[in-house]
Amino acid sequence: MKKPIRRRKSTKGRAHLLGLGLDNDDGHKRITTGEQFTLVGGSEETHGRMTETVVKTMEELKRRDKQLHQVEPQELADIMHKSSPK
Repeated sequence: MKKPIRRRKSTKGRAHLLGLGLDNDDGHKRITTGEQFTLVGGSEETHGRMTETVVKTMEELKRRDKQLHQVEPQELADIMHKSSPK
């Protein structure tokens, strides 16, 4: 008997950012989540920078009246670059 073909659920309208910080050496486990993002790890400074960047990025998307899944990768990269702390 043939097994039924399983179809993946549509991901249209869904997107999620994942940020990984790899420079943690103080033993703290840092995790920050939002509706459309998850940030894990990093030193206190790195995690803070990731958080600030993603929050500002989400605010900019809101100003543009767009959802994460509606922006092209290059547009998102440009927004995140402009949103990152200097």
